Amino acid sequence: MLEDHTTTASSPTEWPTAYPGGYAVVDVETTGLARDDRIISAAVYRLDARGEVEDHWYTLVNPERDPGPVWIHGLTSDVLEGAPLFRDVAEEFAARLDGRVLVAHNAVFDWQMIAREYARAEREAPVRQRLCTIALSKELGLPLPNHKLESLAAHYGVVQQRAHHALDDARVLAEAFRPSLRAAAAGGVRLPLLECRPLTEWADRPSPLIGRQAGGSGGGYGSYRPGSWRPSRKRPACPHPNPGRYEDGKRLKQGMRVAFSGDTSVERELLEDRAAEAGLHVATSLSRLTSLLVTNDPDSGTSKVVKARQFGTPVVDEAAFGQLLRDVEPAEG
Repeated sequence: MLEDHTTTASSPTEWPTAYPGGYAVVDVETTGLARDDRIISAAVYRLDARGEVEDHWYTLVNPERDPGPVWIHGLTSDVLEGAPLFRDVAEEFAARLDGRVLVAHNAVFDWQMIAREYARAEREAPVRQRLCTIALSKELGLPLPNHKLESLAAHYGVVQQRAHHALDDARVLAEAFRPSLRAAAAGGVRLPLLECRPLTEWADRPSPLIGRQAGGSGGGYGSYRPGSWRPSRKRPACPHPNPGRYEDGKRLKQGMRVAFSGDTSVERELLEDRAAEAGLHVATSLSRLTSLLVTNDPDSGTSKVVKARQFGTPVVDEAAFGQLLRDVEPAEG
């Protein structure tokens, strides 16, 4: 069930030469929020360099499992049963993304869902950068009451017709992104672009085949149960004592307590695994004992960033942390 519509438009606005040449505004609806959940519908609005709509595309996707929260997205097993599998639409989806910046509201979620689907299909999505409209609204200082899509849409007078329908959500976001992009261009704002790295480390496991939900036409989960993307396992305790805080310009040392906050280019769980494999202690919270906080948004108001400021905990971004991981000093003894 594919739709493809094409329009043309242009903008006379002067434009920063460093800005990307095109965007793919994306929304995906899914069976849930866990790492082994699946995409059940996807929409892409392709925009030119100035945010004008070039065309749009929409498809349903058979997740080969229970569709999850039908009461949210409205897509039942009966509707999805005849839809194409992701591998059947992967090439067309890729053509819509190729050479463009992926734009989404809470882009890390959409990107990770897309990356996992391509990993299952043993392919790579042709996306190298993403832009989160939540991050862009923060950069612009928009006076929004919260970071919901409906609030961003209301700010620009965009009317939503079908919330949680991928095509309408993508349309709303495209219409709200255009004035945001123009405001950024007019103000010389650096776009908050993040790298998209294809997922190449994964392990899947059988999921319940798609079928009727419990009770026939209801909106329950049926046999669906949220779970972990990779086989669940408890990370072993770090065997090394904490040598203290990281010092700028020096090496990380085995046993250091490292915490992560916010959006990352590499999937968080993989990043944490690499830290643990290097002999670091991966901390789920931040305390006075934390050696280092890794975040790409040091100005955010997350609890970890706030505590890091209070405690004077050193902070580095993901790229710097990746470099530090290449040469971790062994623990004493």
